[in-house]
Amino acid sequence: MASRARRRPPPAAARRSPVSVPSAATRDADGTRADILAIATEEFAKKGLSGSRVDEIAERTHTVKRMIYYYFGSKEGLYRAVLERCYDHIRMIESDLDLDALPPNEALRRLVQTTFDYHNKHPDFVRLVMNENIHHGDHIAHLPNIKARNRTVIAMLGRLIDRGVADGIFREDLDPVELHMSISALCFYNVSNRYTFSRIFEKDMSSPKALAARRKIVVDTIERWCAAK
Repeated sequence: MASRARRRPPPAAARRSPVSVPSAATRDADGTRADILAIATEEFAKKGLSGSRVDEIAERTHTVKRMIYYYFGSKEGLYRAVLERCYDHIRMIESDLDLDALPPNEALRRLVQTTFDYHNKHPDFVRLVMNENIHHGDHIAHLPNIKARNRTVIAMLGRLIDRGVADGIFREDLDPVELHMSISALCFYNVSNRYTFSRIFEKDMSSPKALAARRKIVVDTIERWCAAK
């Protein structure tokens, strides 16, 4: 009796697991959610949590309140999602700098310059942080991953300090949290107080010349503060 012919294995291409391709509905949902977050960021930054209206956000995004509640649960849920998105963005920018690959002094200058530029280009972020401080940080405390995400910048600064100390460039008593606070404070102020400062001292803090001068002062201030005695 003739033996049965051996079955050949399927071609490699046929054995591969199917690639998951986002459906059009998924892409549309992601786009709608992103649009809502972008417009909500502007509204919350301009009017605060209490002054913003879901109806206005829905109108500007060409959607309906029911869709916003579907994605975010409530106005407070949308506000928290906006906060989370903003903090995620600045942490991502910092991570992309790859400071570990740069000499300590250069890495420190790059971080301060980038932080200054980020605050200047994203005034909505500054206003959202100011608004959240009015609420005593109550909403940011409800973001489960916010502490873990923000620990990344402290760890990055800790490595930077250790390298600078080892090279004899930085002083040994630097604390990464204090360094982060000092950088943030100097970069933050130029946006948070620009209007009152400009009015009082008749100095346009948003002009290219003023920004360039202030940027250099902030970088020099942090670098000299960190320098070994």
